[in-house]
Parts: sequence; C-alpha cells; structure tokens
Amino acid sequence: MPADGTYTGVVDRFEGDLAVVLLEVDGETVGERALDRARLPEAGRSVDAVLRVEVEDGRVAAVSYDPDESERRSGRARRRFGELSSRPPAADDDPDSD
Repeated sequence: MPADGTYTGVVDRFEGDLAVVLLEVDGETVGERALDRARLPEAGRSVDAVLRVEVEDGRVAAVSYDPDESERRSGRARRRFGELSSRPPAADDDPDSD
C-alpha cells in the first residue's frame, strides 16, 4: 500500500463501476487503487486520464483531473504511434518478396 502523499494517478481500466487507478512517483508505478467511478472528476473518467491523487491515513482523500499532463501523454502516444506506423516495411514484410 502506498504511503500517504500525493501521487500521479493514471486510469488503467474500468471493472464495472470501479476505476483501477495506477499510482506513480517519478513516472514509476508504485501501487494501484480501485475507486468508485463516481469519485473521479467527470473529465477524468476515461482510460489513460491523468489524475492527482492524495492519500491520507492510507485512504484516497482527494482526486483531481490533470488536463495538461493528460494531453501531454496523449500527444506523446500519438507521436510514437505515428512514428511506428510510418516506418518502411522490412524486407521480410514485403508480400512480393520470396
């Protein structure tokens, strides 16, 4: 269980009415919490949304949405996908080569 403090939270998935939020410190996952979807800010109710999660006395005390970090990560993922999809095919990927 992560210690009390403030974490970057990333919505990993939804399981029914629960949101599974990965807790990060310096970009490294240090734990996870399952929260009622209704506890998340409306803008943060999607997979990969980035949140600020405050843990006090071992419980999640506050959750807020971080639009800037969400957009930064989303943009980085789009760029990486674009780079991967624009790579020229390898010789063995060419269906005409035998």
